[in-house]
Amino acid sequence: MSDLVARTGRLQQRYEDGCRLVAGCIPFRYRSSDDTDDVNSKKVVEVLMINSTSGPGLLFPKGGWENDETVQEAAVREAIEEAGVRGDLMDFIGYYHFKSKTHQDEFSPEGLCKAAMFALFVKEELDSWPEQSTRTRSWLTIAEAVQSCRHAWMKEALEDGFCKWLEQQE
Repeated sequence: MSDLVARTGRLQQRYEDGCRLVAGCIPFRYRSSDDTDDVNSKKVVEVLMINSTSGPGLLFPKGGWENDETVQEAAVREAIEEAGVRGDLMDFIGYYHFKSKTHQDEFSPEGLCKAAMFALFVKEELDSWPEQSTRTRSWLTIAEAVQSCRHAWMKEALEDGFCKWLEQQE
């Protein structure tokens, strides 16, 4: 059982121009391309995805940005709540718009959302986390993640946001 508790409800949600504001991240790590600890071996980037609770395909952790936190704090909180990981929030990789079928309300009747996405370098995988009973973690190569993305906007965040950001880090 996790000592951490996931936030629920919509009372603290932020909205802007009819869009629910969302924060999320693409958690990543480096793995050696072979099984040795050779410093000259190529590093492979893996991203962490979680299962969707509402259908097939995988997701990156994301959720509502609330009134009592910064967008960066919201992204870090979602990584802990949904994926059970902690690390260093690196950089903002972009805003992505999407329509939610499950989160239509009086402030966003169309279900429009605007997600601020960040790169998160994972340093710790928690043994227990708030949503572990409904979430499964999967480490994937970028190519595998592109094929597994449930939503087109997350695929775009991975390919056009994260991958371009990653190239700039090298």
